[in-house]
Amino acid sequence: METLIAFLDRGGPAMWAIAALSVLGLALILWKLWRLAVMGLWRGEAAERAVAAWVGGDPAAAIALNGRRGMHARLAAAAMAARADAALGVDQAREETERVARALLAEARSGLRALDLIVTLAPLLGLLGTVLGMIAAFQALEDSGARADPSILAGGIWEALLTTAAGMAVAIPAAAALAFFDGAVERAGRRMEDLATRVFTRAPRSLTPLRAAAE
Repeated sequence: METLIAFLDRGGPAMWAIAALSVLGLALILWKLWRLAVMGLWRGEAAERAVAAWVGGDPAAAIALNGRRGMHARLAAAAMAARADAALGVDQAREETERVARALLAEARSGLRALDLIVTLAPLLGLLGTVLGMIAAFQALEDSGARADPSILAGGIWEALLTTAAGMAVAIPAAAALAFFDGAVERAGRRMEDLATRVFTRAPRSLTPLRAAAE
């Protein structure tokens, strides 16, 4: 622990700020993985079976098969309910389904802006720490005058560059995680769009069982 504190002290305030960002970034990544798993981002089998039953002309079975816990199932349930609502026209039903889809995707994207901010700030803080360290190193070299020792400058530069390396070490995995989450949410959005499209374009001839179940 003392070694870690001494290492952080060498980088100055910027190093401590980068260390705080690293802890925050790791916590955010772990929280996001848990949150997306709870939302069922990577699960959609129940929704697929429900939509297949819907397309096959059995809306009652579609309701029974749809678990409604994952985001895909929730979207499929909303699309079916909107399509079966006699008070809604097709356009209004589509708008209601789009509203639900936007809400689900916004929930899935929550926290990604904070992760994007960490990706941006970490290397900038590292660069700031390096610049401040270089200034201090050259000031020390100037103060030494004619008795300047190159090792003083080399040591100052070495310590200053620590913050740049630390900033990159935090930003790179955070950027990889951000790209992974963005891609996962985008794929989920396409899958939800496909489910909703099938619900609306291949609706059963009779929606009476579904309306009765909804009531």
